[in-house]
Amino acid sequence: MNIVKKRFIKDYIMITIGAIITALSLVILTVPNKIAAGGVSGVATIFYHMFGFKVGIVILVINVPLFLVAIYVLGGRIGIKTLWGIIVLSLTVDILTPILQPLTNEFILASIYGGVLAGVGMGLVFRGGGTTGGTDLIAALTSYFFPHFSIGQGLFLIDGLVIALAGIVFDVELALYAAITIFVSTKIIDIIQEGFNISKSVFIISDQSKEIKDEILNKMRRGVTALKGYGGYSGREKDVLMVTINRAEITKIKNLIREIDEDAFVIMNEAHEVLGEGFKRINDKAINE
Repeated sequence: MNIVKKRFIKDYIMITIGAIITALSLVILTVPNKIAAGGVSGVATIFYHMFGFKVGIVILVINVPLFLVAIYVLGGRIGIKTLWGIIVLSLTVDILTPILQPLTNEFILASIYGGVLAGVGMGLVFRGGGTTGGTDLIAALTSYFFPHFSIGQGLFLIDGLVIALAGIVFDVELALYAAITIFVSTKIIDIIQEGFNISKSVFIISDQSKEIKDEILNKMRRGVTALKGYGGYSGREKDVLMVTINRAEITKIKNLIREIDEDAFVIMNEAHEVLGEGFKRINDKAINE
C-alpha cells in the first residue's frame, strides 16, 4: 500500500475516533449538565433541554445545509472529510445517549473534563484534516461575506453568542461553566495539534557572536544559523545567531552566553513543533501524523 493510501486511511480513522470522543464528551458530560459550550453542539444542547430534540439530529440538521452552502460559496476549501466528521459525530451522539449515563453531576467537573474530552476529540479530527462542521463552517462563511472579520474573530463571536443564549435560557453560572469548557478544549486542541514537546527558538545578538556560535556547536552539539543584521541606531553590521533547543537546555545556553558576553541581547520564543535534524524527522511527521 503506497503512502497516499496509508495517509488516506489513517486520516479517516483519526477523524472517526476523534468524532466519537467528541460525541462522548457531549453525551456523558456537557449535554446532561446543560453546558452549552458554543457552536452547533451548544445550540443542540439548548434545543435538547428546551424542546426535547435529539442532539445528534439537531447537529445534523444545522450542519448539512451549512456544509452545502459552504461548498457552493467556498468550493474546494471545504472537503468531504468535514461531511464525514459531521455524520459520525451526529450518529454517535444519538446512538450513545440512551446507552450511557452522565459521568458526573458536578458542573465544574463536567465543564473541565468535558473540555478535555472534546479537545482531544477535535484535535484528532483536525489532525486528520477534517472538522465536525458547525462553528468552523459558520466562521469561514462569515469571513467570506465580511472580509474585515477574520475566522478567529468569527469563531469568538459565534461561541460568545451561543454562551450568551445559554445564559438566558439556563442561567449565568451555566454560561460561565460553558466558557471554561471552551477554554479547556481550545488548549487541549493546541496540545494535540502541536504536541507536548515545546522547544525554544533562541536569537542571540552579540559582538562575540563567533565565539558564542563555536561554543554552541562544540559544547551543545546544536546547529546554529547566522543571519545578517545591522543595528538600527549604530548602523553596524552584526550576526544574529538562531538556534533551537529543548527546554532542558535553556539554563545551559544562558550560562554559555553569559560566560562569553554578559551584554548579549537574547530572545527566546516557544517553538511548539520542531522538525528536522536533532528533533523529530520531517518524514516521520508526514507519514505518522
